[in-house]
Parts: sequence; C-alpha cells; structure tokens
Amino acid sequence: MLASVEATEAPSVDPAPSDEVTSEAPTPAPASSTEEAPAESAAGEQDPAPAAPKPGMPKPGKAPKPSNLPRPATPAGQGKAPSATAPASPLPAPSFTTPIEDAAKFAKVSDDGHVILVDGAEEHPVGQFPDGTKDEALAYFSRKYDEVVSQVMLLEQRVATGAPAGEIQKTLGHLRQTIGERGMVGDMPALRARVEALQTRLDDLKLAEKLSLEKAQAEQLATREAIVAEAEELAAKDPQQVQWKQASARMAELFENWKAAQKAGPRLGKSVEDGLWKRFRTARTTHDKHRRAFFSQLDATNSKAKSAKEKLIARAEALSTSTDWGPTAGAYRDLMDEWKAAPRASRKEDDALWARFRAAQDVFFNARKATNDEIDKEYGENLKVKEQILAEGQKLLPVKDVKAARKVLNDLRGRWEDAGRVPRKDVTRMESAFRKLEEGLKSAEDDHWRKTNPETKARTNSALTQLEDKVAELEDDLAKAQSKGDAKAIAKAQEALDARKMWLETLQKSAQGLR
Repeated sequence: MLASVEATEAPSVDPAPSDEVTSEAPTPAPASSTEEAPAESAAGEQDPAPAAPKPGMPKPGKAPKPSNLPRPATPAGQGKAPSATAPASPLPAPSFTTPIEDAAKFAKVSDDGHVILVDGAEEHPVGQFPDGTKDEALAYFSRKYDEVVSQVMLLEQRVATGAPAGEIQKTLGHLRQTIGERGMVGDMPALRARVEALQTRLDDLKLAEKLSLEKAQAEQLATREAIVAEAEELAAKDPQQVQWKQASARMAELFENWKAAQKAGPRLGKSVEDGLWKRFRTARTTHDKHRRAFFSQLDATNSKAKSAKEKLIARAEALSTSTDWGPTAGAYRDLMDEWKAAPRASRKEDDALWARFRAAQDVFFNARKATNDEIDKEYGENLKVKEQILAEGQKLLPVKDVKAARKVLNDLRGRWEDAGRVPRKDVTRMESAFRKLEEGLKSAEDDHWRKTNPETKARTNSALTQLEDKVAELEDDLAKAQSKGDAKAIAKAQEALDARKMWLETLQKSAQGLR
C-alpha cells in the first residue's frame, strides 16, 4: 500500500528516505503588513509553503534529530526571526494555528512518517516526515496549512484597508499555486472557499480602483478641457473688445493651472496629452499675437476713440434732464451698446471719459428713482385711505337695510375712486375686498326684490284665499259629521281640516316675509 502511495505522490513531494527531511526546514514567516507595495510584492515572490525536494533531486544531508524537528506547539506562520530593520507594522501580522486533533481529521499518517491529505472525497499524498512521531509528522504539514491561512488572513486585512489590488493579486496567485499543489494538511475545501471569497473581494477592489482611476482621469480631462476651452475663448475674442490686463493675467493663471493639474492629477494618454497641449499652446500664441498687434496700433486709434466717445457723452448729457422716463431709459441702453462697441482710448483717458458718461446717466436715473420713490410714497398714503374705506364698508355686512346700504356704498365707491392708485403689490387685494362689499349688497337686493315682487305677492294671496275658503268648507263638514254622530265621517273631516290648516299656516308665514 505504501509503495502505491509513493508512486502517486505530487511531484513537489519526494517520499525519499529519512535524510530528505533536512530540506523541509520550517518555512519563513509570512511577509509583514508593515509596508504597502514592497511587502506585498515580497510576499508574492516567496512561496509561503515550500515543497519537499522533487523526485530525482540529490538527497540532502543527514536528517536532524527528532528534538530539532518543528514541534506542533510552534505558532503557525513563525519561522525565521523578522529583520531588525523591518519597519513597525500598523496592524499585527495575523497568525492561525490548527489544533493537532483538528488536523488529524484531514490526514492519514503511516508508521514510517508518510502523510496523506484527506481532501473531501480525495486522498492526496503530501510527503514523508521520517524519524519522528505521527503527531510530529502531522504537525509539520499542518503548519504549512496554517502558514497559508495566515497569509490569506493578511491579504484579507490588506483588501479591507484598500491596499493596491495589483500587488495583492500577485501574492494571491502564488497562494493559489501553493494550495493547488496540496503540500499541506488542513481543511482544504474551506481554504479554497476562503480564497475564492477573497478573490471576489479583491475583484471588487480592483473594480473600485479602476472606477476611481477612470473617474480621476475623467476629472483630469475635464479640468484640462476647461482650461483649453477658456484659453481658446480668450484667444478668439475681438482684440478691440478685450481688457488686456485682465485677459493676460487670466491666460497666465490658466498656464499655472495647467501645470498644477499636470503635476497633481493622473496621466492621460499620450495622444490626448499632446492634443490638448497643442490646442492650449496655439491659444496662448494667438492671444499673445493679438495683444502685441493691438498695442502696436493703440496710439493711432486713441484719438479716434476719444472723439467717438466725446460725442456719446454729449448725447448722454443732453438726455440727462429728460423726464420722459421710458423712452429715455431705452435711449441710454442704446448709448451703452454704442459705448461698448466704440474703440478704446488709453486707459487714463478712457477712465475719465467713462466717468463723464456714467455721470450723465446717473443724473437721469437718480432723478427717475427720486420720482418713483415719491410716487410710491403717495401710493402708500392712498393705500391707507382705501384701507379705511374698506373698514367702513365691512360694517354694512350683513346688509339689513338695502336702501340705506346702497346709499352708503355709493358714497364709499366715490371716495374709493377719489383715493387714487395704490402700490402694485396691493392692487389685487384691495379690489377683491371692495368687490366683496358690492357682492354682499347685490345679494341683499336680490333677496329684497324676491320678497317684494308684486307677482309673487299676488300668487301668494290667491293661494291664501283658496286655502281659507277650503278650511271654512272643511269646518262645515266637520260640524255636520259631529251633529250626526258619525265617528268615521268626523275622523275623516278632522284629518282633512288639520292638513289644510297646516298648509295655511305655512303660507301665511311666507306671505308675512313678502311684506
């Protein structure tokens, strides 16, 4: 049985005689998490669980004594002492240890030290640990499993803290290879499931990193595009309409913004970078060319610009005393458009000319504002008068004397018209309130007319006469029935008489309301 096992062992494990154990020295501890990318890379380059010498390799030296062999009590993941110069870790390196009784559930150990991994329904030869007990052989290969688990835990920590996904993926690839060789003893299905779960989290991290990079690149591209677009806009302006001091300062600022963005943001593709820079450089060159051309001819145009603006000032001053507010305000807007379109003089002269032009406008607009303020004040007094009129009108409601109310309301309406306009914001409210007074009076007038209408009264009186005659007739019938002692005739006559009397009473009350 043992011979067959040795023949099917994994290539990474040589079930050779006892002196091969010397090459199976304890594996160095997993790479510390104190450094980010360098530590991750180092961990990825080193096999976390080195396999035994492959078949056919020269046998190592003499096997160590059992007392020198690794003991099960040794913490998992421990090997050589860490370097004295290694930086301190912000998080303690994770360590995992499988109890020997748990490890025994996943292995079979022969008397001569051959260890077979029980991997679910499969059995896989791991290696041989000669010159030791079964527990020592099991503990040795169990520690290899614990070292891998500890490194998986370390990678889980690094994924949780957002370490670079590329470096973690490299290390995880080495661990996958080690796990695939199955040169250890432990719960391999659980370990593979944990690695797959870690791979899923790592994929999420890589996707997040990719999206973050794409977002940063998109923001960088948008920033550069905005800089270029603004530079091109400045360069495309009519040189005669540009405020050169501000424009030149802004162009210089855009150049500084370009350098800052290039230095701080992620790199774009070379073709994109070159294309944007070419556009930006062209815009700056065009802007500078326009500026130099503008100032070269500025002296020749100053005189013409001053003359044109003097004429605009004269027109503005002529309009400054106008009280035709609407048309004059439109004329000033037209003058402003002409001013903007006029050529510029030297800065000192242009500022002085502008001050005169602005002063002429201020005379007009200040006068208009003063007039409007006075009108608003007057309208405010009108509002107070109309508020008082409304208060008086409210006393008429509900209307009891239609004729007197109509006289009072006619007087109030005359005072209302005489009071004049109110501020625009109060027009709707005031008109609506006065309209309610008129509607209240009209409703009372309609009700009064209904009650005093001759036709209505005539119809009511005719009905009263008919009912009164009918009541008298029924009273006679009742008296006759009573004289005869006919109980049935008496009951019938009494019932008819009571009904007619009820109708008569109702109609009489209605007739009283019409009087």
